[in-house]
This record gives sequence, C-alpha cells and structure tokens, in this order.
Amino acid sequence: MYKIDPDSVPHIVVEPLGPRSQELHHRAGRYMKGYSSQVRLFSVAFASGRGYTLTDVDGNTYIDFSSGIYVTGCGHSHPRITEAIQNQVGRLMNCHDFTTEVKVKLLEKLVEILPGDLSGIQLYSDGTAAVEAGLRAARAATGNLEFLSFWRDFHGKTLGAVSLAVMSKDKGMRASGFFLAPRPDCYRCPFKMSYPDCGIYCADFLEMVIDQETTGRVAAVVMEPIQGWAGSIFPPPEFIPRVRELCDRRGILLMLDEILTGMGRTGKWFACEHYNVVPDIITIGKGLGNGYPVTAVVIREKYKDVLEKISASSSYGGNPVACAAALTTIEVIEEEGLLARSAKLGEFILRKLEEMKQRHPIIGDVRGKGCLFGVELVKNKENKEPFEEAGRLVYQKAFRKGLAWIPAGHILRMSPPFIMPEEVAAKGLEILEEAIDETERELL
Repeated sequence: MYKIDPDSVPHIVVEPLGPRSQELHHRAGRYMKGYSSQVRLFSVAFASGRGYTLTDVDGNTYIDFSSGIYVTGCGHSHPRITEAIQNQVGRLMNCHDFTTEVKVKLLEKLVEILPGDLSGIQLYSDGTAAVEAGLRAARAATGNLEFLSFWRDFHGKTLGAVSLAVMSKDKGMRASGFFLAPRPDCYRCPFKMSYPDCGIYCADFLEMVIDQETTGRVAAVVMEPIQGWAGSIFPPPEFIPRVRELCDRRGILLMLDEILTGMGRTGKWFACEHYNVVPDIITIGKGLGNGYPVTAVVIREKYKDVLEKISASSSYGGNPVACAAALTTIEVIEEEGLLARSAKLGEFILRKLEEMKQRHPIIGDVRGKGCLFGVELVKNKENKEPFEEAGRLVYQKAFRKGLAWIPAGHILRMSPPFIMPEEVAAKGLEILEEAIDETERELL
C-alpha cells in the first residue's frame, strides 16, 4: 500500500525550522490568529503527508506521532480513501441534506460498527456541531435543561460546547444550566485518594453534585471516555460503568464524546467498548473521514426521533464527498485489520514507554490504550510537581530531530497512525528519549 522505506525516516535536510517554513508562517501571521499550542511552539509549514510521515516545505520528513491530531489513523493520503474522494468530487459535491446512495451506505455501515442500539444519525462537518446537536437532542428527549460534565474535558468551541469545559475570563461566562464535577485522574486524584482503595469516590461525588448544584433537571451527563486535550487521562475502569448506572437510576442520558477516541484510536471502534457501556448519545469525528472533515451525532433507537425536532440538518453535513471519505475509511479499517494493528502497536509503544519511565527522573507517569498515549513530566516523582518547561523543551527538541507530535503543557501526547511499523515507532521513541536526555541535562 505505502512504499516507504522505514530506514528513510526521519530525514532532516535543513535544520528545522527551515527558512521556507519561517517565511510562510510569518506571512500567514499577518492575518491568521488563534493558533494551537503545538503550532505556537513549533511553527513548521507542511507540504505533504504520506502514510506515517509528514514532509515540510523545506524538504524535511518527520515521523508522525500525531496522526494530524488524532485524525489519520489509516495514514496520510491513503490511496483508497484518496481515490474515493476524488471520484466523488467529480460526480457530486453537495446537495444539502438530500439522500444519496453513498450516504445510505455510510449510515448502514455506521450502524454495523456502533455498539448497542445506537441508530439515529445526523452528520456534520465539525465536532462542535455534533456536540451541540447532542445537547439539543438530550433536552428534547428528556424535557430537562441542565448538563453535567467534567473538569478539563474538551468538547468544542461554541457556547454550549465551551460551557461543558473549563472557562476563562476571555471566554466569558458559562451558559446557564451547565455544571462541572471533578474528573477522575488516578495519577493526580482531585480528592487526594488512591485507587483502588478510594472505592471510586469520584463517582459517588458526581451524585452529590447533582443533588447540591442542579435543580434536578439534568438532561445528560456529558464526558470524554478518555480525555484528549487534558493530556490523555484515563479513568479507572469502574468509573464509566458507575456513571452509566447513576444515569439509568436517575433518568439522565449518558452522552459520550468520542470525537477523539473513536474509529479505532484505542484499539476498538469506540473507547466505550473497553468499559462495556453503551451511551444514549455518542459523537464521532476526527478519524471518521481520515482527514476529511466529517462528524456525526448518533442516538439510541428509542430516542432517535428527537432529531426531527431540533433542526438537525446542516449545509455541509453528510455531503457526498464526506460520506465517501467516511465510508471508505471504515472499509479500510475493516479490510486491513487496523483495529488489531492499533491495539498491537499500542502494546508495543506502551511497553517501551514504561521502560523509559524507569530510566528518567522527569517521567512521572505514562499511560495508553491502542494508539493513544500520554507521558507526564514532573520535577519530582514524589510530589509530582508538573514540569512545564521540560514539556516545552522535549516537544521542541524532538520535533527538530524529526518527530511530529502533540504537547499539552507538561504532558506529551502521542497518537501515531495505526499503520506505523513497530521499527518506525521504535525510532520515534528513540528520538523522544534523546530529547528527554538533553532536557534533563539542561534543567536538572
């Protein structure tokens, strides 16, 4: 499929950041504002992507440990997906929300891979729109108005989605009816407890938040099954089933935002499958189109008619090109066995990270599932003080050596394409360790 010589990557011909990258970023900066933290820390300009590699405008080729930020699990410019998009562009690009054959095939295929009886679907072009539709659907299905979400989850950038997450003075006030509870993080427990002796107190506390902070009219509990933006934070295995039980007992819907964690990223189609939980509402995106913008909100069978009540359609959602990209992506994942490859590659990388943790004083924690990882850097393993400067330096040093990836302050995130050979992943990890070695020598 991809004819890439593993020995050829990374390939640095001009010390990054090269002159062409700097020139283009400077020109864009005259007009473009609001870049992500990864771009602000390393403002490379990319020219192309192929398989598990990215090439910048100066001719440097990097090992991609980000998948375009959790997007290209099948690899950049996958031939079959590219061909499907090209063919569809030549036939029909948009017809609002009218039915097309490729849309019907996608809907049928989505229902095949979704857990439980999730079958009411609406398609969008960005994750935030899918989340907002999920919120409206929860209100319509329950007649309730309030939402409960978690510290440091991330759900999007419009008012409802932002109100589910942390606020700041620049973002303004949270919308009325949105409440937050502490998020389980066993490495940094907000209750200063230790797993498993804690008895999953965070789940018990969630019920107290409902009783003490809301009016009791909670439409849905909304959460990322695994936090992405916050630094690849995994809940204890009992937590999501406990939340499911709480929601069932109190007549609240459970909405899982799987925009980042779905489509094989964790070694299964959806992260909720690791916990044997079926949500009432699920949002899907990022990897759904392997780089082409397409997302979905999906609702369980008994609630799906509420989509008729919430003005769910959109101008670009479910356009034929997006449907072709998504349908072919699912077919590629199935036919190439990429769920199993994601899980196997993940086991290999996590084992290497665990070994690395033993060798380095600034690595406080490593975690992962499938091709989703986090490495937490600390000043001291005993007090776990976050090492923000180390996070910045390791990210930049590794990027200069040919590793394209994702920062989150003192937490380094990795999400390689599922197709990456283990020998290339090992090279990426060697680059990471070199960057950590250099950073420790500078800062300790």
